[in-house]
Amino acid sequence: MAENEDGQEKSQEPTGKKIDDARKKGQVPRSREMNTMAITLVGLGSIMAMGPQFTNELNTVFVEQFSLTRADMYDPNALLAHLTKALGDALFMLMPYFAIMIVVAVLSSVALGGFNVSFEAMQPKLSKLNPVKGMKRLFSAKGLMELVKSLAKFVLVALATAALLNAWSGDLLKLGELNVEQALLQGMTMVGWASLLLSSTLILMALIDVPFQLWQHKKDLKMTQQEVRDEMKQTEGKPEVRGRIRQMQREIAQRRMMEEVPKADVIVTNPTHFAVALRYNPEKMNAPLVVAKGKDLVAANIRKVAESHHVPLVEAPVLARALYFNTELQQQIPAALFLSVAQLLAYVFQLRAYKKEGGDIPTPPQEYPVPQEYQHD
Repeated sequence: MAENEDGQEKSQEPTGKKIDDARKKGQVPRSREMNTMAITLVGLGSIMAMGPQFTNELNTVFVEQFSLTRADMYDPNALLAHLTKALGDALFMLMPYFAIMIVVAVLSSVALGGFNVSFEAMQPKLSKLNPVKGMKRLFSAKGLMELVKSLAKFVLVALATAALLNAWSGDLLKLGELNVEQALLQGMTMVGWASLLLSSTLILMALIDVPFQLWQHKKDLKMTQQEVRDEMKQTEGKPEVRGRIRQMQREIAQRRMMEEVPKADVIVTNPTHFAVALRYNPEKMNAPLVVAKGKDLVAANIRKVAESHHVPLVEAPVLARALYFNTELQQQIPAALFLSVAQLLAYVFQLRAYKKEGGDIPTPPQEYPVPQEYQHD
């Protein structure tokens, strides 16, 4: 287990703030092996794919530059023009290759850890010149891993080279039997494939290095319990952070409350300032349950949601105010309001039966018996 300078174990996962601060300092996981693998393989593959085109264009350039007239040979301006044209043709020929390599270099460098520019990481640090810390880094787990990677690359390349020489020994000996042009073509083809096959060993190194770099980065960012507590005090102690947390909590609670409105049996309204949503299941509940309530803008939102889901709205100003001030969300109504709410629900159930089966239109109660101590103006 990693420890900090005070000897405390870094056993806690890094917080979001710790990760963000590390990115600002340029501390993101990077794999040089993956970058080297991508550039080498794509570079060699591009050369082999573009080889015939390069050969033809270079042949054209050489023919043009070696076909000089006597006058051009003794004219410095003409020689300079030929040289400029030759350089321009060569550069134009290599531009697709350079473009591919630039794209691969950028993508391979940001594939692990993402794109990150840190000016703090660019600043010179004299602490990096400390030989004691340098020796610690040399004999650390990261330094040991670099040594293992170097030895592994040497062994892999040596084994791959021996295998290629053994497989191509006959073809190499036959090169002496070919004419110069055929031998050069065959030799360059073999060199290209050999380079590509040897570079393929970097794939194995990248597969090992990428998980190690991710593990090492996460390990470096781990925190002690004291660091986590200090960070929580620092962030939650700020007034703007506390205000933002309270605002988010209110928004989450209100969103959850609004999700319960379509499940309500009735909405009791003031009719404009207060709204209380009630749900009652005689088989599962002993008393009606308050699933949502609010005033002013919240009340308007409750009414809007209820109307869109065809939940009946009943105007009962005295009962609405009593329910709003004397109940809590997801709690049963007080026993003193049972009679009033029972009359209300009876009307709602009669209205529901009328919509399904027809018959006489039910009449809503004119008054609701709300005790004086539960009434609010």
